Amino acid sequence: MNEQSLEAANAFLRVAAETTQPGEVLGQPPAEIGKAAGLPNPLAVARAVRALAARRRLEVEDGQYRLLDGRPLDPGEPESVPRAPRRRKARRRAGGRAEPTGERKATYADLGRSVLDRVIEMGRETAEAVAGAEHLRREVKENKAARIEAEQRASRLFDRVKELEAKLDMAEANLRTVLTAARGRGATAGPADSEMEAVLRILKAPPGTAPPSGGDGAPAAAEEAAPETGPEEAAGE
Repeated sequence: MNEQSLEAANAFLRVAAETTQPGEVLGQPPAEIGKAAGLPNPLAVARAVRALAARRRLEVEDGQYRLLDGRPLDPGEPESVPRAPRRRKARRRAGGRAEPTGERKATYADLGRSVLDRVIEMGRETAEAVAGAEHLRREVKENKAARIEAEQRASRLFDRVKELEAKLDMAEANLRTVLTAARGRGATAGPADSEMEAVLRILKAPPGTAPPSGGDGAPAAAEEAAPETGPEEAAGE
């Protein structure tokens, strides 16, 4: 048992022992426990379960896995449940002839064994490719959701800017009306642009700061004219 397999088996056993007491059946499927333990694919989960079962940490009972011991595996720990050895049929020697020495000729059994090894290797590569594709699919889904959320936020901000611009235009029109009324009754000429800019500078000044004074005297003229006409007269104009 190599170091990587030992770490995977101990990680699976640690996560299983956090939610299950020794002697009880695992409350989660092995795939969920392997995912929580950080195992990369189902093949790694199967290897970890097989290693733990062979060393009497898990027990298979009626298709379920029972936790027997929560102690982690030690490096070089032998299997408590050894695998059954393969039985090979004895070769019959025909005519009592001695078996030739040297290189043995390839047989159909060797060919089948090579094919099985290759199939297992391809299955492992396929499982890794499927896991990688699933990971990429999740990343694409998350990126798409983030992009949609950013577009919605930008749309809301754009609508807010439009609304504020409309309010600013309405405020400017109201200020022009008020200044026209403040210049005196019967006045026909509207306020100059310089006066409007001066008033807007005063309104845009932060609270608690002295409003900037323009060179055209428009703010002073507005302050002097304001007491002469009350809100009712300005509205009547």
